[in-house]
Amino acid sequence: MFARKLIQSINVGIAVAVVALLASVYWFAWRPLPAESGTINAPVGKPVSVERDALGVPHIRAASADDLYFAQGFVTAQDRFWQMESFRRLAAGELAEVAGPAALESDREFRRLRISRLAQQRARTVTGEDRAVLAAYARGVNHYLETHAGRLPLEFALLGYKPHPWRIEDTMLVGLMMQQTLSNTYKHDLTREAMYAKGDGAKIAQLFPDRTGSEHQPGSNAWAVSGVHTSSGKAVVANDMHIAWSLPGVWYMTHLQSPGMNVTGVAIPGVPAIVVGRNEHIAWGITNLGFDVQDLYTPASNQALLERDRIAVKGTAAGEPFEQVVNAHGPVLQGPNGKPVALRWVGAENVPFRIGLVKLNRARNWTEFREALREFPGAASNIAYADKDGNIGLQVTGQLPIRKGCNGQRVSVAGSCEWQGFIPFEELPSFFNPADGRIVTGNQNPFPENYAYTVSGNFAPHYRANRILAELTRKDKWTPEEMVKLQADIYSPFSHFIARQITAAWDRKKATNPDLLDSIGLLRAWDGEMRADAPEPAIATYATNHLRRAIASKASGLPVVEWEPFIYFAVIEKLLRARPPGWFADWDHELLRALQEGVEEGGRLQGKNVRKWQWGEYNKLTIASPVLRNIPLVSGYFQIGPAGAGGSSTTVKQTSSRVGPSMRMVVDFGDPRGGMLNLPIGQSGHALSGHFKDQWDAYSNARSFPLHFPSGWQTKATLTLTP
Repeated sequence: MFARKLIQSINVGIAVAVVALLASVYWFAWRPLPAESGTINAPVGKPVSVERDALGVPHIRAASADDLYFAQGFVTAQDRFWQMESFRRLAAGELAEVAGPAALESDREFRRLRISRLAQQRARTVTGEDRAVLAAYARGVNHYLETHAGRLPLEFALLGYKPHPWRIEDTMLVGLMMQQTLSNTYKHDLTREAMYAKGDGAKIAQLFPDRTGSEHQPGSNAWAVSGVHTSSGKAVVANDMHIAWSLPGVWYMTHLQSPGMNVTGVAIPGVPAIVVGRNEHIAWGITNLGFDVQDLYTPASNQALLERDRIAVKGTAAGEPFEQVVNAHGPVLQGPNGKPVALRWVGAENVPFRIGLVKLNRARNWTEFREALREFPGAASNIAYADKDGNIGLQVTGQLPIRKGCNGQRVSVAGSCEWQGFIPFEELPSFFNPADGRIVTGNQNPFPENYAYTVSGNFAPHYRANRILAELTRKDKWTPEEMVKLQADIYSPFSHFIARQITAAWDRKKATNPDLLDSIGLLRAWDGEMRADAPEPAIATYATNHLRRAIASKASGLPVVEWEPFIYFAVIEKLLRARPPGWFADWDHELLRALQEGVEEGGRLQGKNVRKWQWGEYNKLTIASPVLRNIPLVSGYFQIGPAGAGGSSTTVKQTSSRVGPSMRMVVDFGDPRGGMLNLPIGQSGHALSGHFKDQWDAYSNARSFPLHFPSGWQTKATLTLTP
């Protein structure tokens, strides 16, 4: 009898716990899911229709621009408001207020750069149509907040706070965050200066070539081909932007339609309009230019302002005081050997802010496209172009400093290397309808050797661009599906080169080290494909890492130095081809020593049998929500991985544990589907949404989805915003 009652009590307890759990899931995670059908009263002039398709993409139709951008703000907030909130807090240096002391260093970093003050400055300068668009978008976001009080995304319940209304300056914060991410060079300038303190200047200069680059930036691929090279006979533009992994991803797919506007593609949550996509006349894709837009100066005097602030920290009453010295160049930071340096950054220039994206979204031809790019915001970019009339092109855009008589990437004495304005738009590289009908950008240097202005930048090595061009040339007629496959290409010319260099050194030295026989055999037969389940990419990479460290140590005179600019791949190849004197007594010996050390390192991590190694164990992805990953028992649902990934930093599919393709788009003007577009993970930021990570399988297997433009999507639900 007692046992029966005990079992009944346990069962009742379990039932109560299950009911409580389900009630909590419903209340905190299910209720915040967006309303996708029905009618919502809103401050719009006329009814706005929001049709969601099978991927959760909103197709927004409005009778005016004001209603259109209001609806874009509202709908984006429905799916991604927590991400928008985290973006603005990150940029403003206000994460610690909700996340606690663990976020303090991030807050200090963004406050040193004065991002919040710059956003306020930009918000004061924006006028006219740009201000109207930003204001309408903010009203839409705030209408979401007003109508969803008490049922915001799960993250707000877990962190226990309510967000403040969205402001125009919050959109500026998001834009500045992206701009800083894509143009952040000053830390690597500091690293280089530290190397100069004890190193060999001539050798260090070879490690940081001015015209080829110095920085490991997020990269991207874009190309445009004329109808001569497509199966449809029409022009095509393809784009896959490479950015740090996140869940949800950085882009939000949207279709915007109102009188004079019909555009689709991807937007940044928190920013109105479409960043990359197409309208009825043109299509465009973006890669980061990488031109150096940050300089460090040794302050010439003590004439500076002291800005005082306080960082709020969750769990503490007083927070942390924060002070920042600012002089005429910008914030004063700790430089090499503890000496102060001032940072000048183009994002901090006091000039009127223009959106540019709205004009770009409306552009109907090459001329209007270029006119819109005069006002293009954010980081300097290469923008590939194609149109319905068969034209293709590429335009460099952005504010690029004019430097004369100085090296733009060295710390300079104030007054000796001042900027002299910006390169006029008309003189930026521009290409239209080249004779061979192909244009490719993979973040490589687009400036000619005899360019009128000093060129210094963070340009990527040639590997991705050359591989894309070689493949486009190899096959004459391309379909959109084949171009998606090319975006996922995992052949590494650099790693293949390293493998051949190592095996050639083995042969020349007549080496017989038994510990390396298996590695040499594998590298000798390898095809250069960076497959996740293959050992050869891991062997080549472990060896490359040790060779890189040896080269950096030789140049700097330091036993340990982290020389990891993105261009180092090309620098290493150049050194191995030329084998200049003064570096190593025997380059072949150095290669084999790097292999030996790499095999030893790999053995500690993956076991002694190199034939069982897997590149995916080295190149492993874990893409997780920073908040939801902390929920006990079910955290695995809120992430991708851990999983091994194919590709590398020198493959077309630029993939590492930090960075990967953040979207894939192919627009063929002869494709009745309007093109193809997909995200890596999913459209929604809500963990219980069916669109939280429903695109991952297609993305992983190089498949995409129809763009359905200007029509043709299957409407799954329709929401109407009514006055």
